[in-house]
Amino acid sequence: MSHTELDRFGVITRVRERRLTQVEAARILHLGVRQVQRLCAAVAQDGADGLVSRKRGRPSSRRFPEGLRRSIVTLISAHYSDFGPTLASAKLLERHGITVSNETVRKLMIEAGIWRTRAQRKPKIQQPRLRRPCFGELIQIDGSDHRWFEDRAPACVLLVFIDDATGQLVGMHFCEAESTFEYMKITQRYLLEYGKPVALYSDKHAVFRVNKAGATRGEGITQFGRAIQDSIRRPRTTVHRV
Repeated sequence: MSHTELDRFGVITRVRERRLTQVEAARILHLGVRQVQRLCAAVAQDGADGLVSRKRGRPSSRRFPEGLRRSIVTLISAHYSDFGPTLASAKLLERHGITVSNETVRKLMIEAGIWRTRAQRKPKIQQPRLRRPCFGELIQIDGSDHRWFEDRAPACVLLVFIDDATGQLVGMHFCEAESTFEYMKITQRYLLEYGKPVALYSDKHAVFRVNKAGATRGEGITQFGRAIQDSIRRPRTTVHRV
C-alpha cells in the first residue's frame, strides 16, 4: 500500500469505530462524503485491500499498442539508431507517417538500449595539460566580443595574449572585429616587446584554421599562419589549435 492508502485506512478505521464522523473524515481526506461511504464499504468487505487502487499494475489505457511499439523500435534501430529522440520522432512522422511524441520516443529508445540519458553516459576524462615551464615558450591567443565600454561605446572585440607558464597578460588590443589584420597588429607588438615565442595556442577561429570543408586550393594554411611562418626564421613558431 502507498502512504496515501495507509493514511486513508487509518481514517476509515476511526470512522468504522465511531471515533470520527464521515463528514470529518471527508474533510481530512479532501473527499466527498459519498466517497468516504464507499471506502468504508470497501474496507468492511475486503479489509485494507479494499483501499488499494485496482488500476495498479495494469497498463495505461493511453499506452501505445504493443505491435506499434515494436514497429517504432525496429524502425529506429534500423535507420535512426544514431539520432536523438527529437530528430527520430520527426523522421518517424516525415518518412513513415507515425505520429509519436518526443518523450515517448525517448522512453522507447531508453528501454531498447538505443539511447542513454545524460546520467548514464560516461563522463569524458580530459587529461589536464601541464603548463609550460618557461616564460615565452607558449602564448595563448584569443578574442572576446563584448560590450566592454557598456553604453559609452559600441561593442568591440578584445584580443588577448597570455603567457602559458605564468598566466601573465602579455598583450591586449581592442578592435572592431576578430580579423587577420588585427591579430597581425597585436602579434607584431608582442614580437617587438618580448621576442619570438616557441608556439602560439589558439582556438579554431577562421583566422587560425581553414574551416571550409573540402577545400582543394591553397596549402591548408591561413593568411595569419603564412605570415607567422614568413616573418620568423626557423625554427618556426607554430600555431597549436584546440
